[in-house]
Amino acid sequence: MLFNSSNNNIIITMKQLLRQITIVLVTVLMFNMNLLAQLPKESPEDKTKRMEWWTDARFGMFIHWGLYAEAARHEWVKKRERITDEDYQKYFEVFDPDLFDPNDWAKMAKNAGMKYAVITTKHHEGFCMFDSKFTDYKSVNTPYKKDIIKKWVQAFRDEGLKIGFYYSLIDWHHPDYTIDRVHPQSASTDEEYKELNKGRDMDKYRKYLKNQVKELLTNYGTVDIIWLDYSFPGKNGKGHEDWDSENLLKMVRELQPGIIVNDRLDLLDKKGGWDFTTPEQYKVSKWPEKNGGKVSWETCQTFSGSWGYYRDEASWKSPHQLIELLAESVSKGGNLLLNVGPTARGMFDYRAQDRLKAMGEWMKYNNRSIYGCTAAPAEYPIPDNCLLTYNPKTKRMYVHLLDYPMGALTLKGFEGKVKYARFLHDASEIKLTKPRHNVTHQESNEAGDIMLKLPVVKPNIEIPVIELFLK
Repeated sequence: MLFNSSNNNIIITMKQLLRQITIVLVTVLMFNMNLLAQLPKESPEDKTKRMEWWTDARFGMFIHWGLYAEAARHEWVKKRERITDEDYQKYFEVFDPDLFDPNDWAKMAKNAGMKYAVITTKHHEGFCMFDSKFTDYKSVNTPYKKDIIKKWVQAFRDEGLKIGFYYSLIDWHHPDYTIDRVHPQSASTDEEYKELNKGRDMDKYRKYLKNQVKELLTNYGTVDIIWLDYSFPGKNGKGHEDWDSENLLKMVRELQPGIIVNDRLDLLDKKGGWDFTTPEQYKVSKWPEKNGGKVSWETCQTFSGSWGYYRDEASWKSPHQLIELLAESVSKGGNLLLNVGPTARGMFDYRAQDRLKAMGEWMKYNNRSIYGCTAAPAEYPIPDNCLLTYNPKTKRMYVHLLDYPMGALTLKGFEGKVKYARFLHDASEIKLTKPRHNVTHQESNEAGDIMLKLPVVKPNIEIPVIELFLK
């Protein structure tokens, strides 16, 4: 009895010791993981300098291209129609964009007035447009047999455009990516999810994700922007823990120190966890803020209702709407990333080409009201049916006439602040006068207002812009 009791005491003591060792090891491991996840520190001044080219550029091209271009009915077709991997494989087997000419794309982007471009290297479908050594599901294994991203990068760089990569955190093809609520095979109950995810291992997928992002940021030279898309926390969703976002972002920053990163890693409350916010497919009502301060932002928008090529989609925005969208974004301190969804043969749809051409024609004469501009100082009231942009370096204000006034435009509160005015498209002078005091016609009677004398007939430009030289 005494011998057994002693042995039992020894066993208990050993168990306690092992428990304490385990606690210490876990604590050390968690501490080291936190150290690994610490992001590079950066002063506000350094961040402003790093992002200066992007802030000045204001206008970029988004490109959504993948196997879904074959289906030609939305980039989420696999989810929308709950297509299985087996049935989706037909698009892989016929993918051969024989008319793809990235030099032509780059010229169209540049001629439209765009300064940078972001392309999908992998969208949610999981298909890779680059030659990754971690998958066979890539463009070099299709009938096309080429690394699309390699050709694209060179062409856009040759035109002087900054380049960006979109990479989907979500993957509907990878066998270890756990099925969630946005997956094509999403379920209705927890039991169904449990059954569907037997044998899937998100840890393996996280390694795959990091390996591919590392490839993209290592094999193609300087990458100016990265879009990592997207997190959807909550029941049957995925957030920063699923992607190991902090360590992923730390790797991104180390590989490309000057890179600009979007806000979809579920790290909104983490210092250094994002560079700009991304309102998608809607106009913001004011300059976006976080914690009471204005933040860098970029709205991503489509020509129509789809990101990928959609043959039968008909709600295409007019050139006037698109130019207004660009000017309005800048008037609130933001950028516009405007999307093109190329066809499966590698061409821009004729409707996209028409609109890019129209925007380019406007930008040719009016880009000074966009590049390097931001919101006007609060002391300048915005006239009705107009947008104001302002260049703080040149101290010039730009009045975008959305609804052309007949013969005159009153600027409230501008008296004594303007030394010269002209149309931007042809540099023709616009005379400044005091407003007419005519109660019948409801002209301004307020001190501090000025009136711009305009021609009755609208100039032959989609949205005329007036350039004001401020004192």
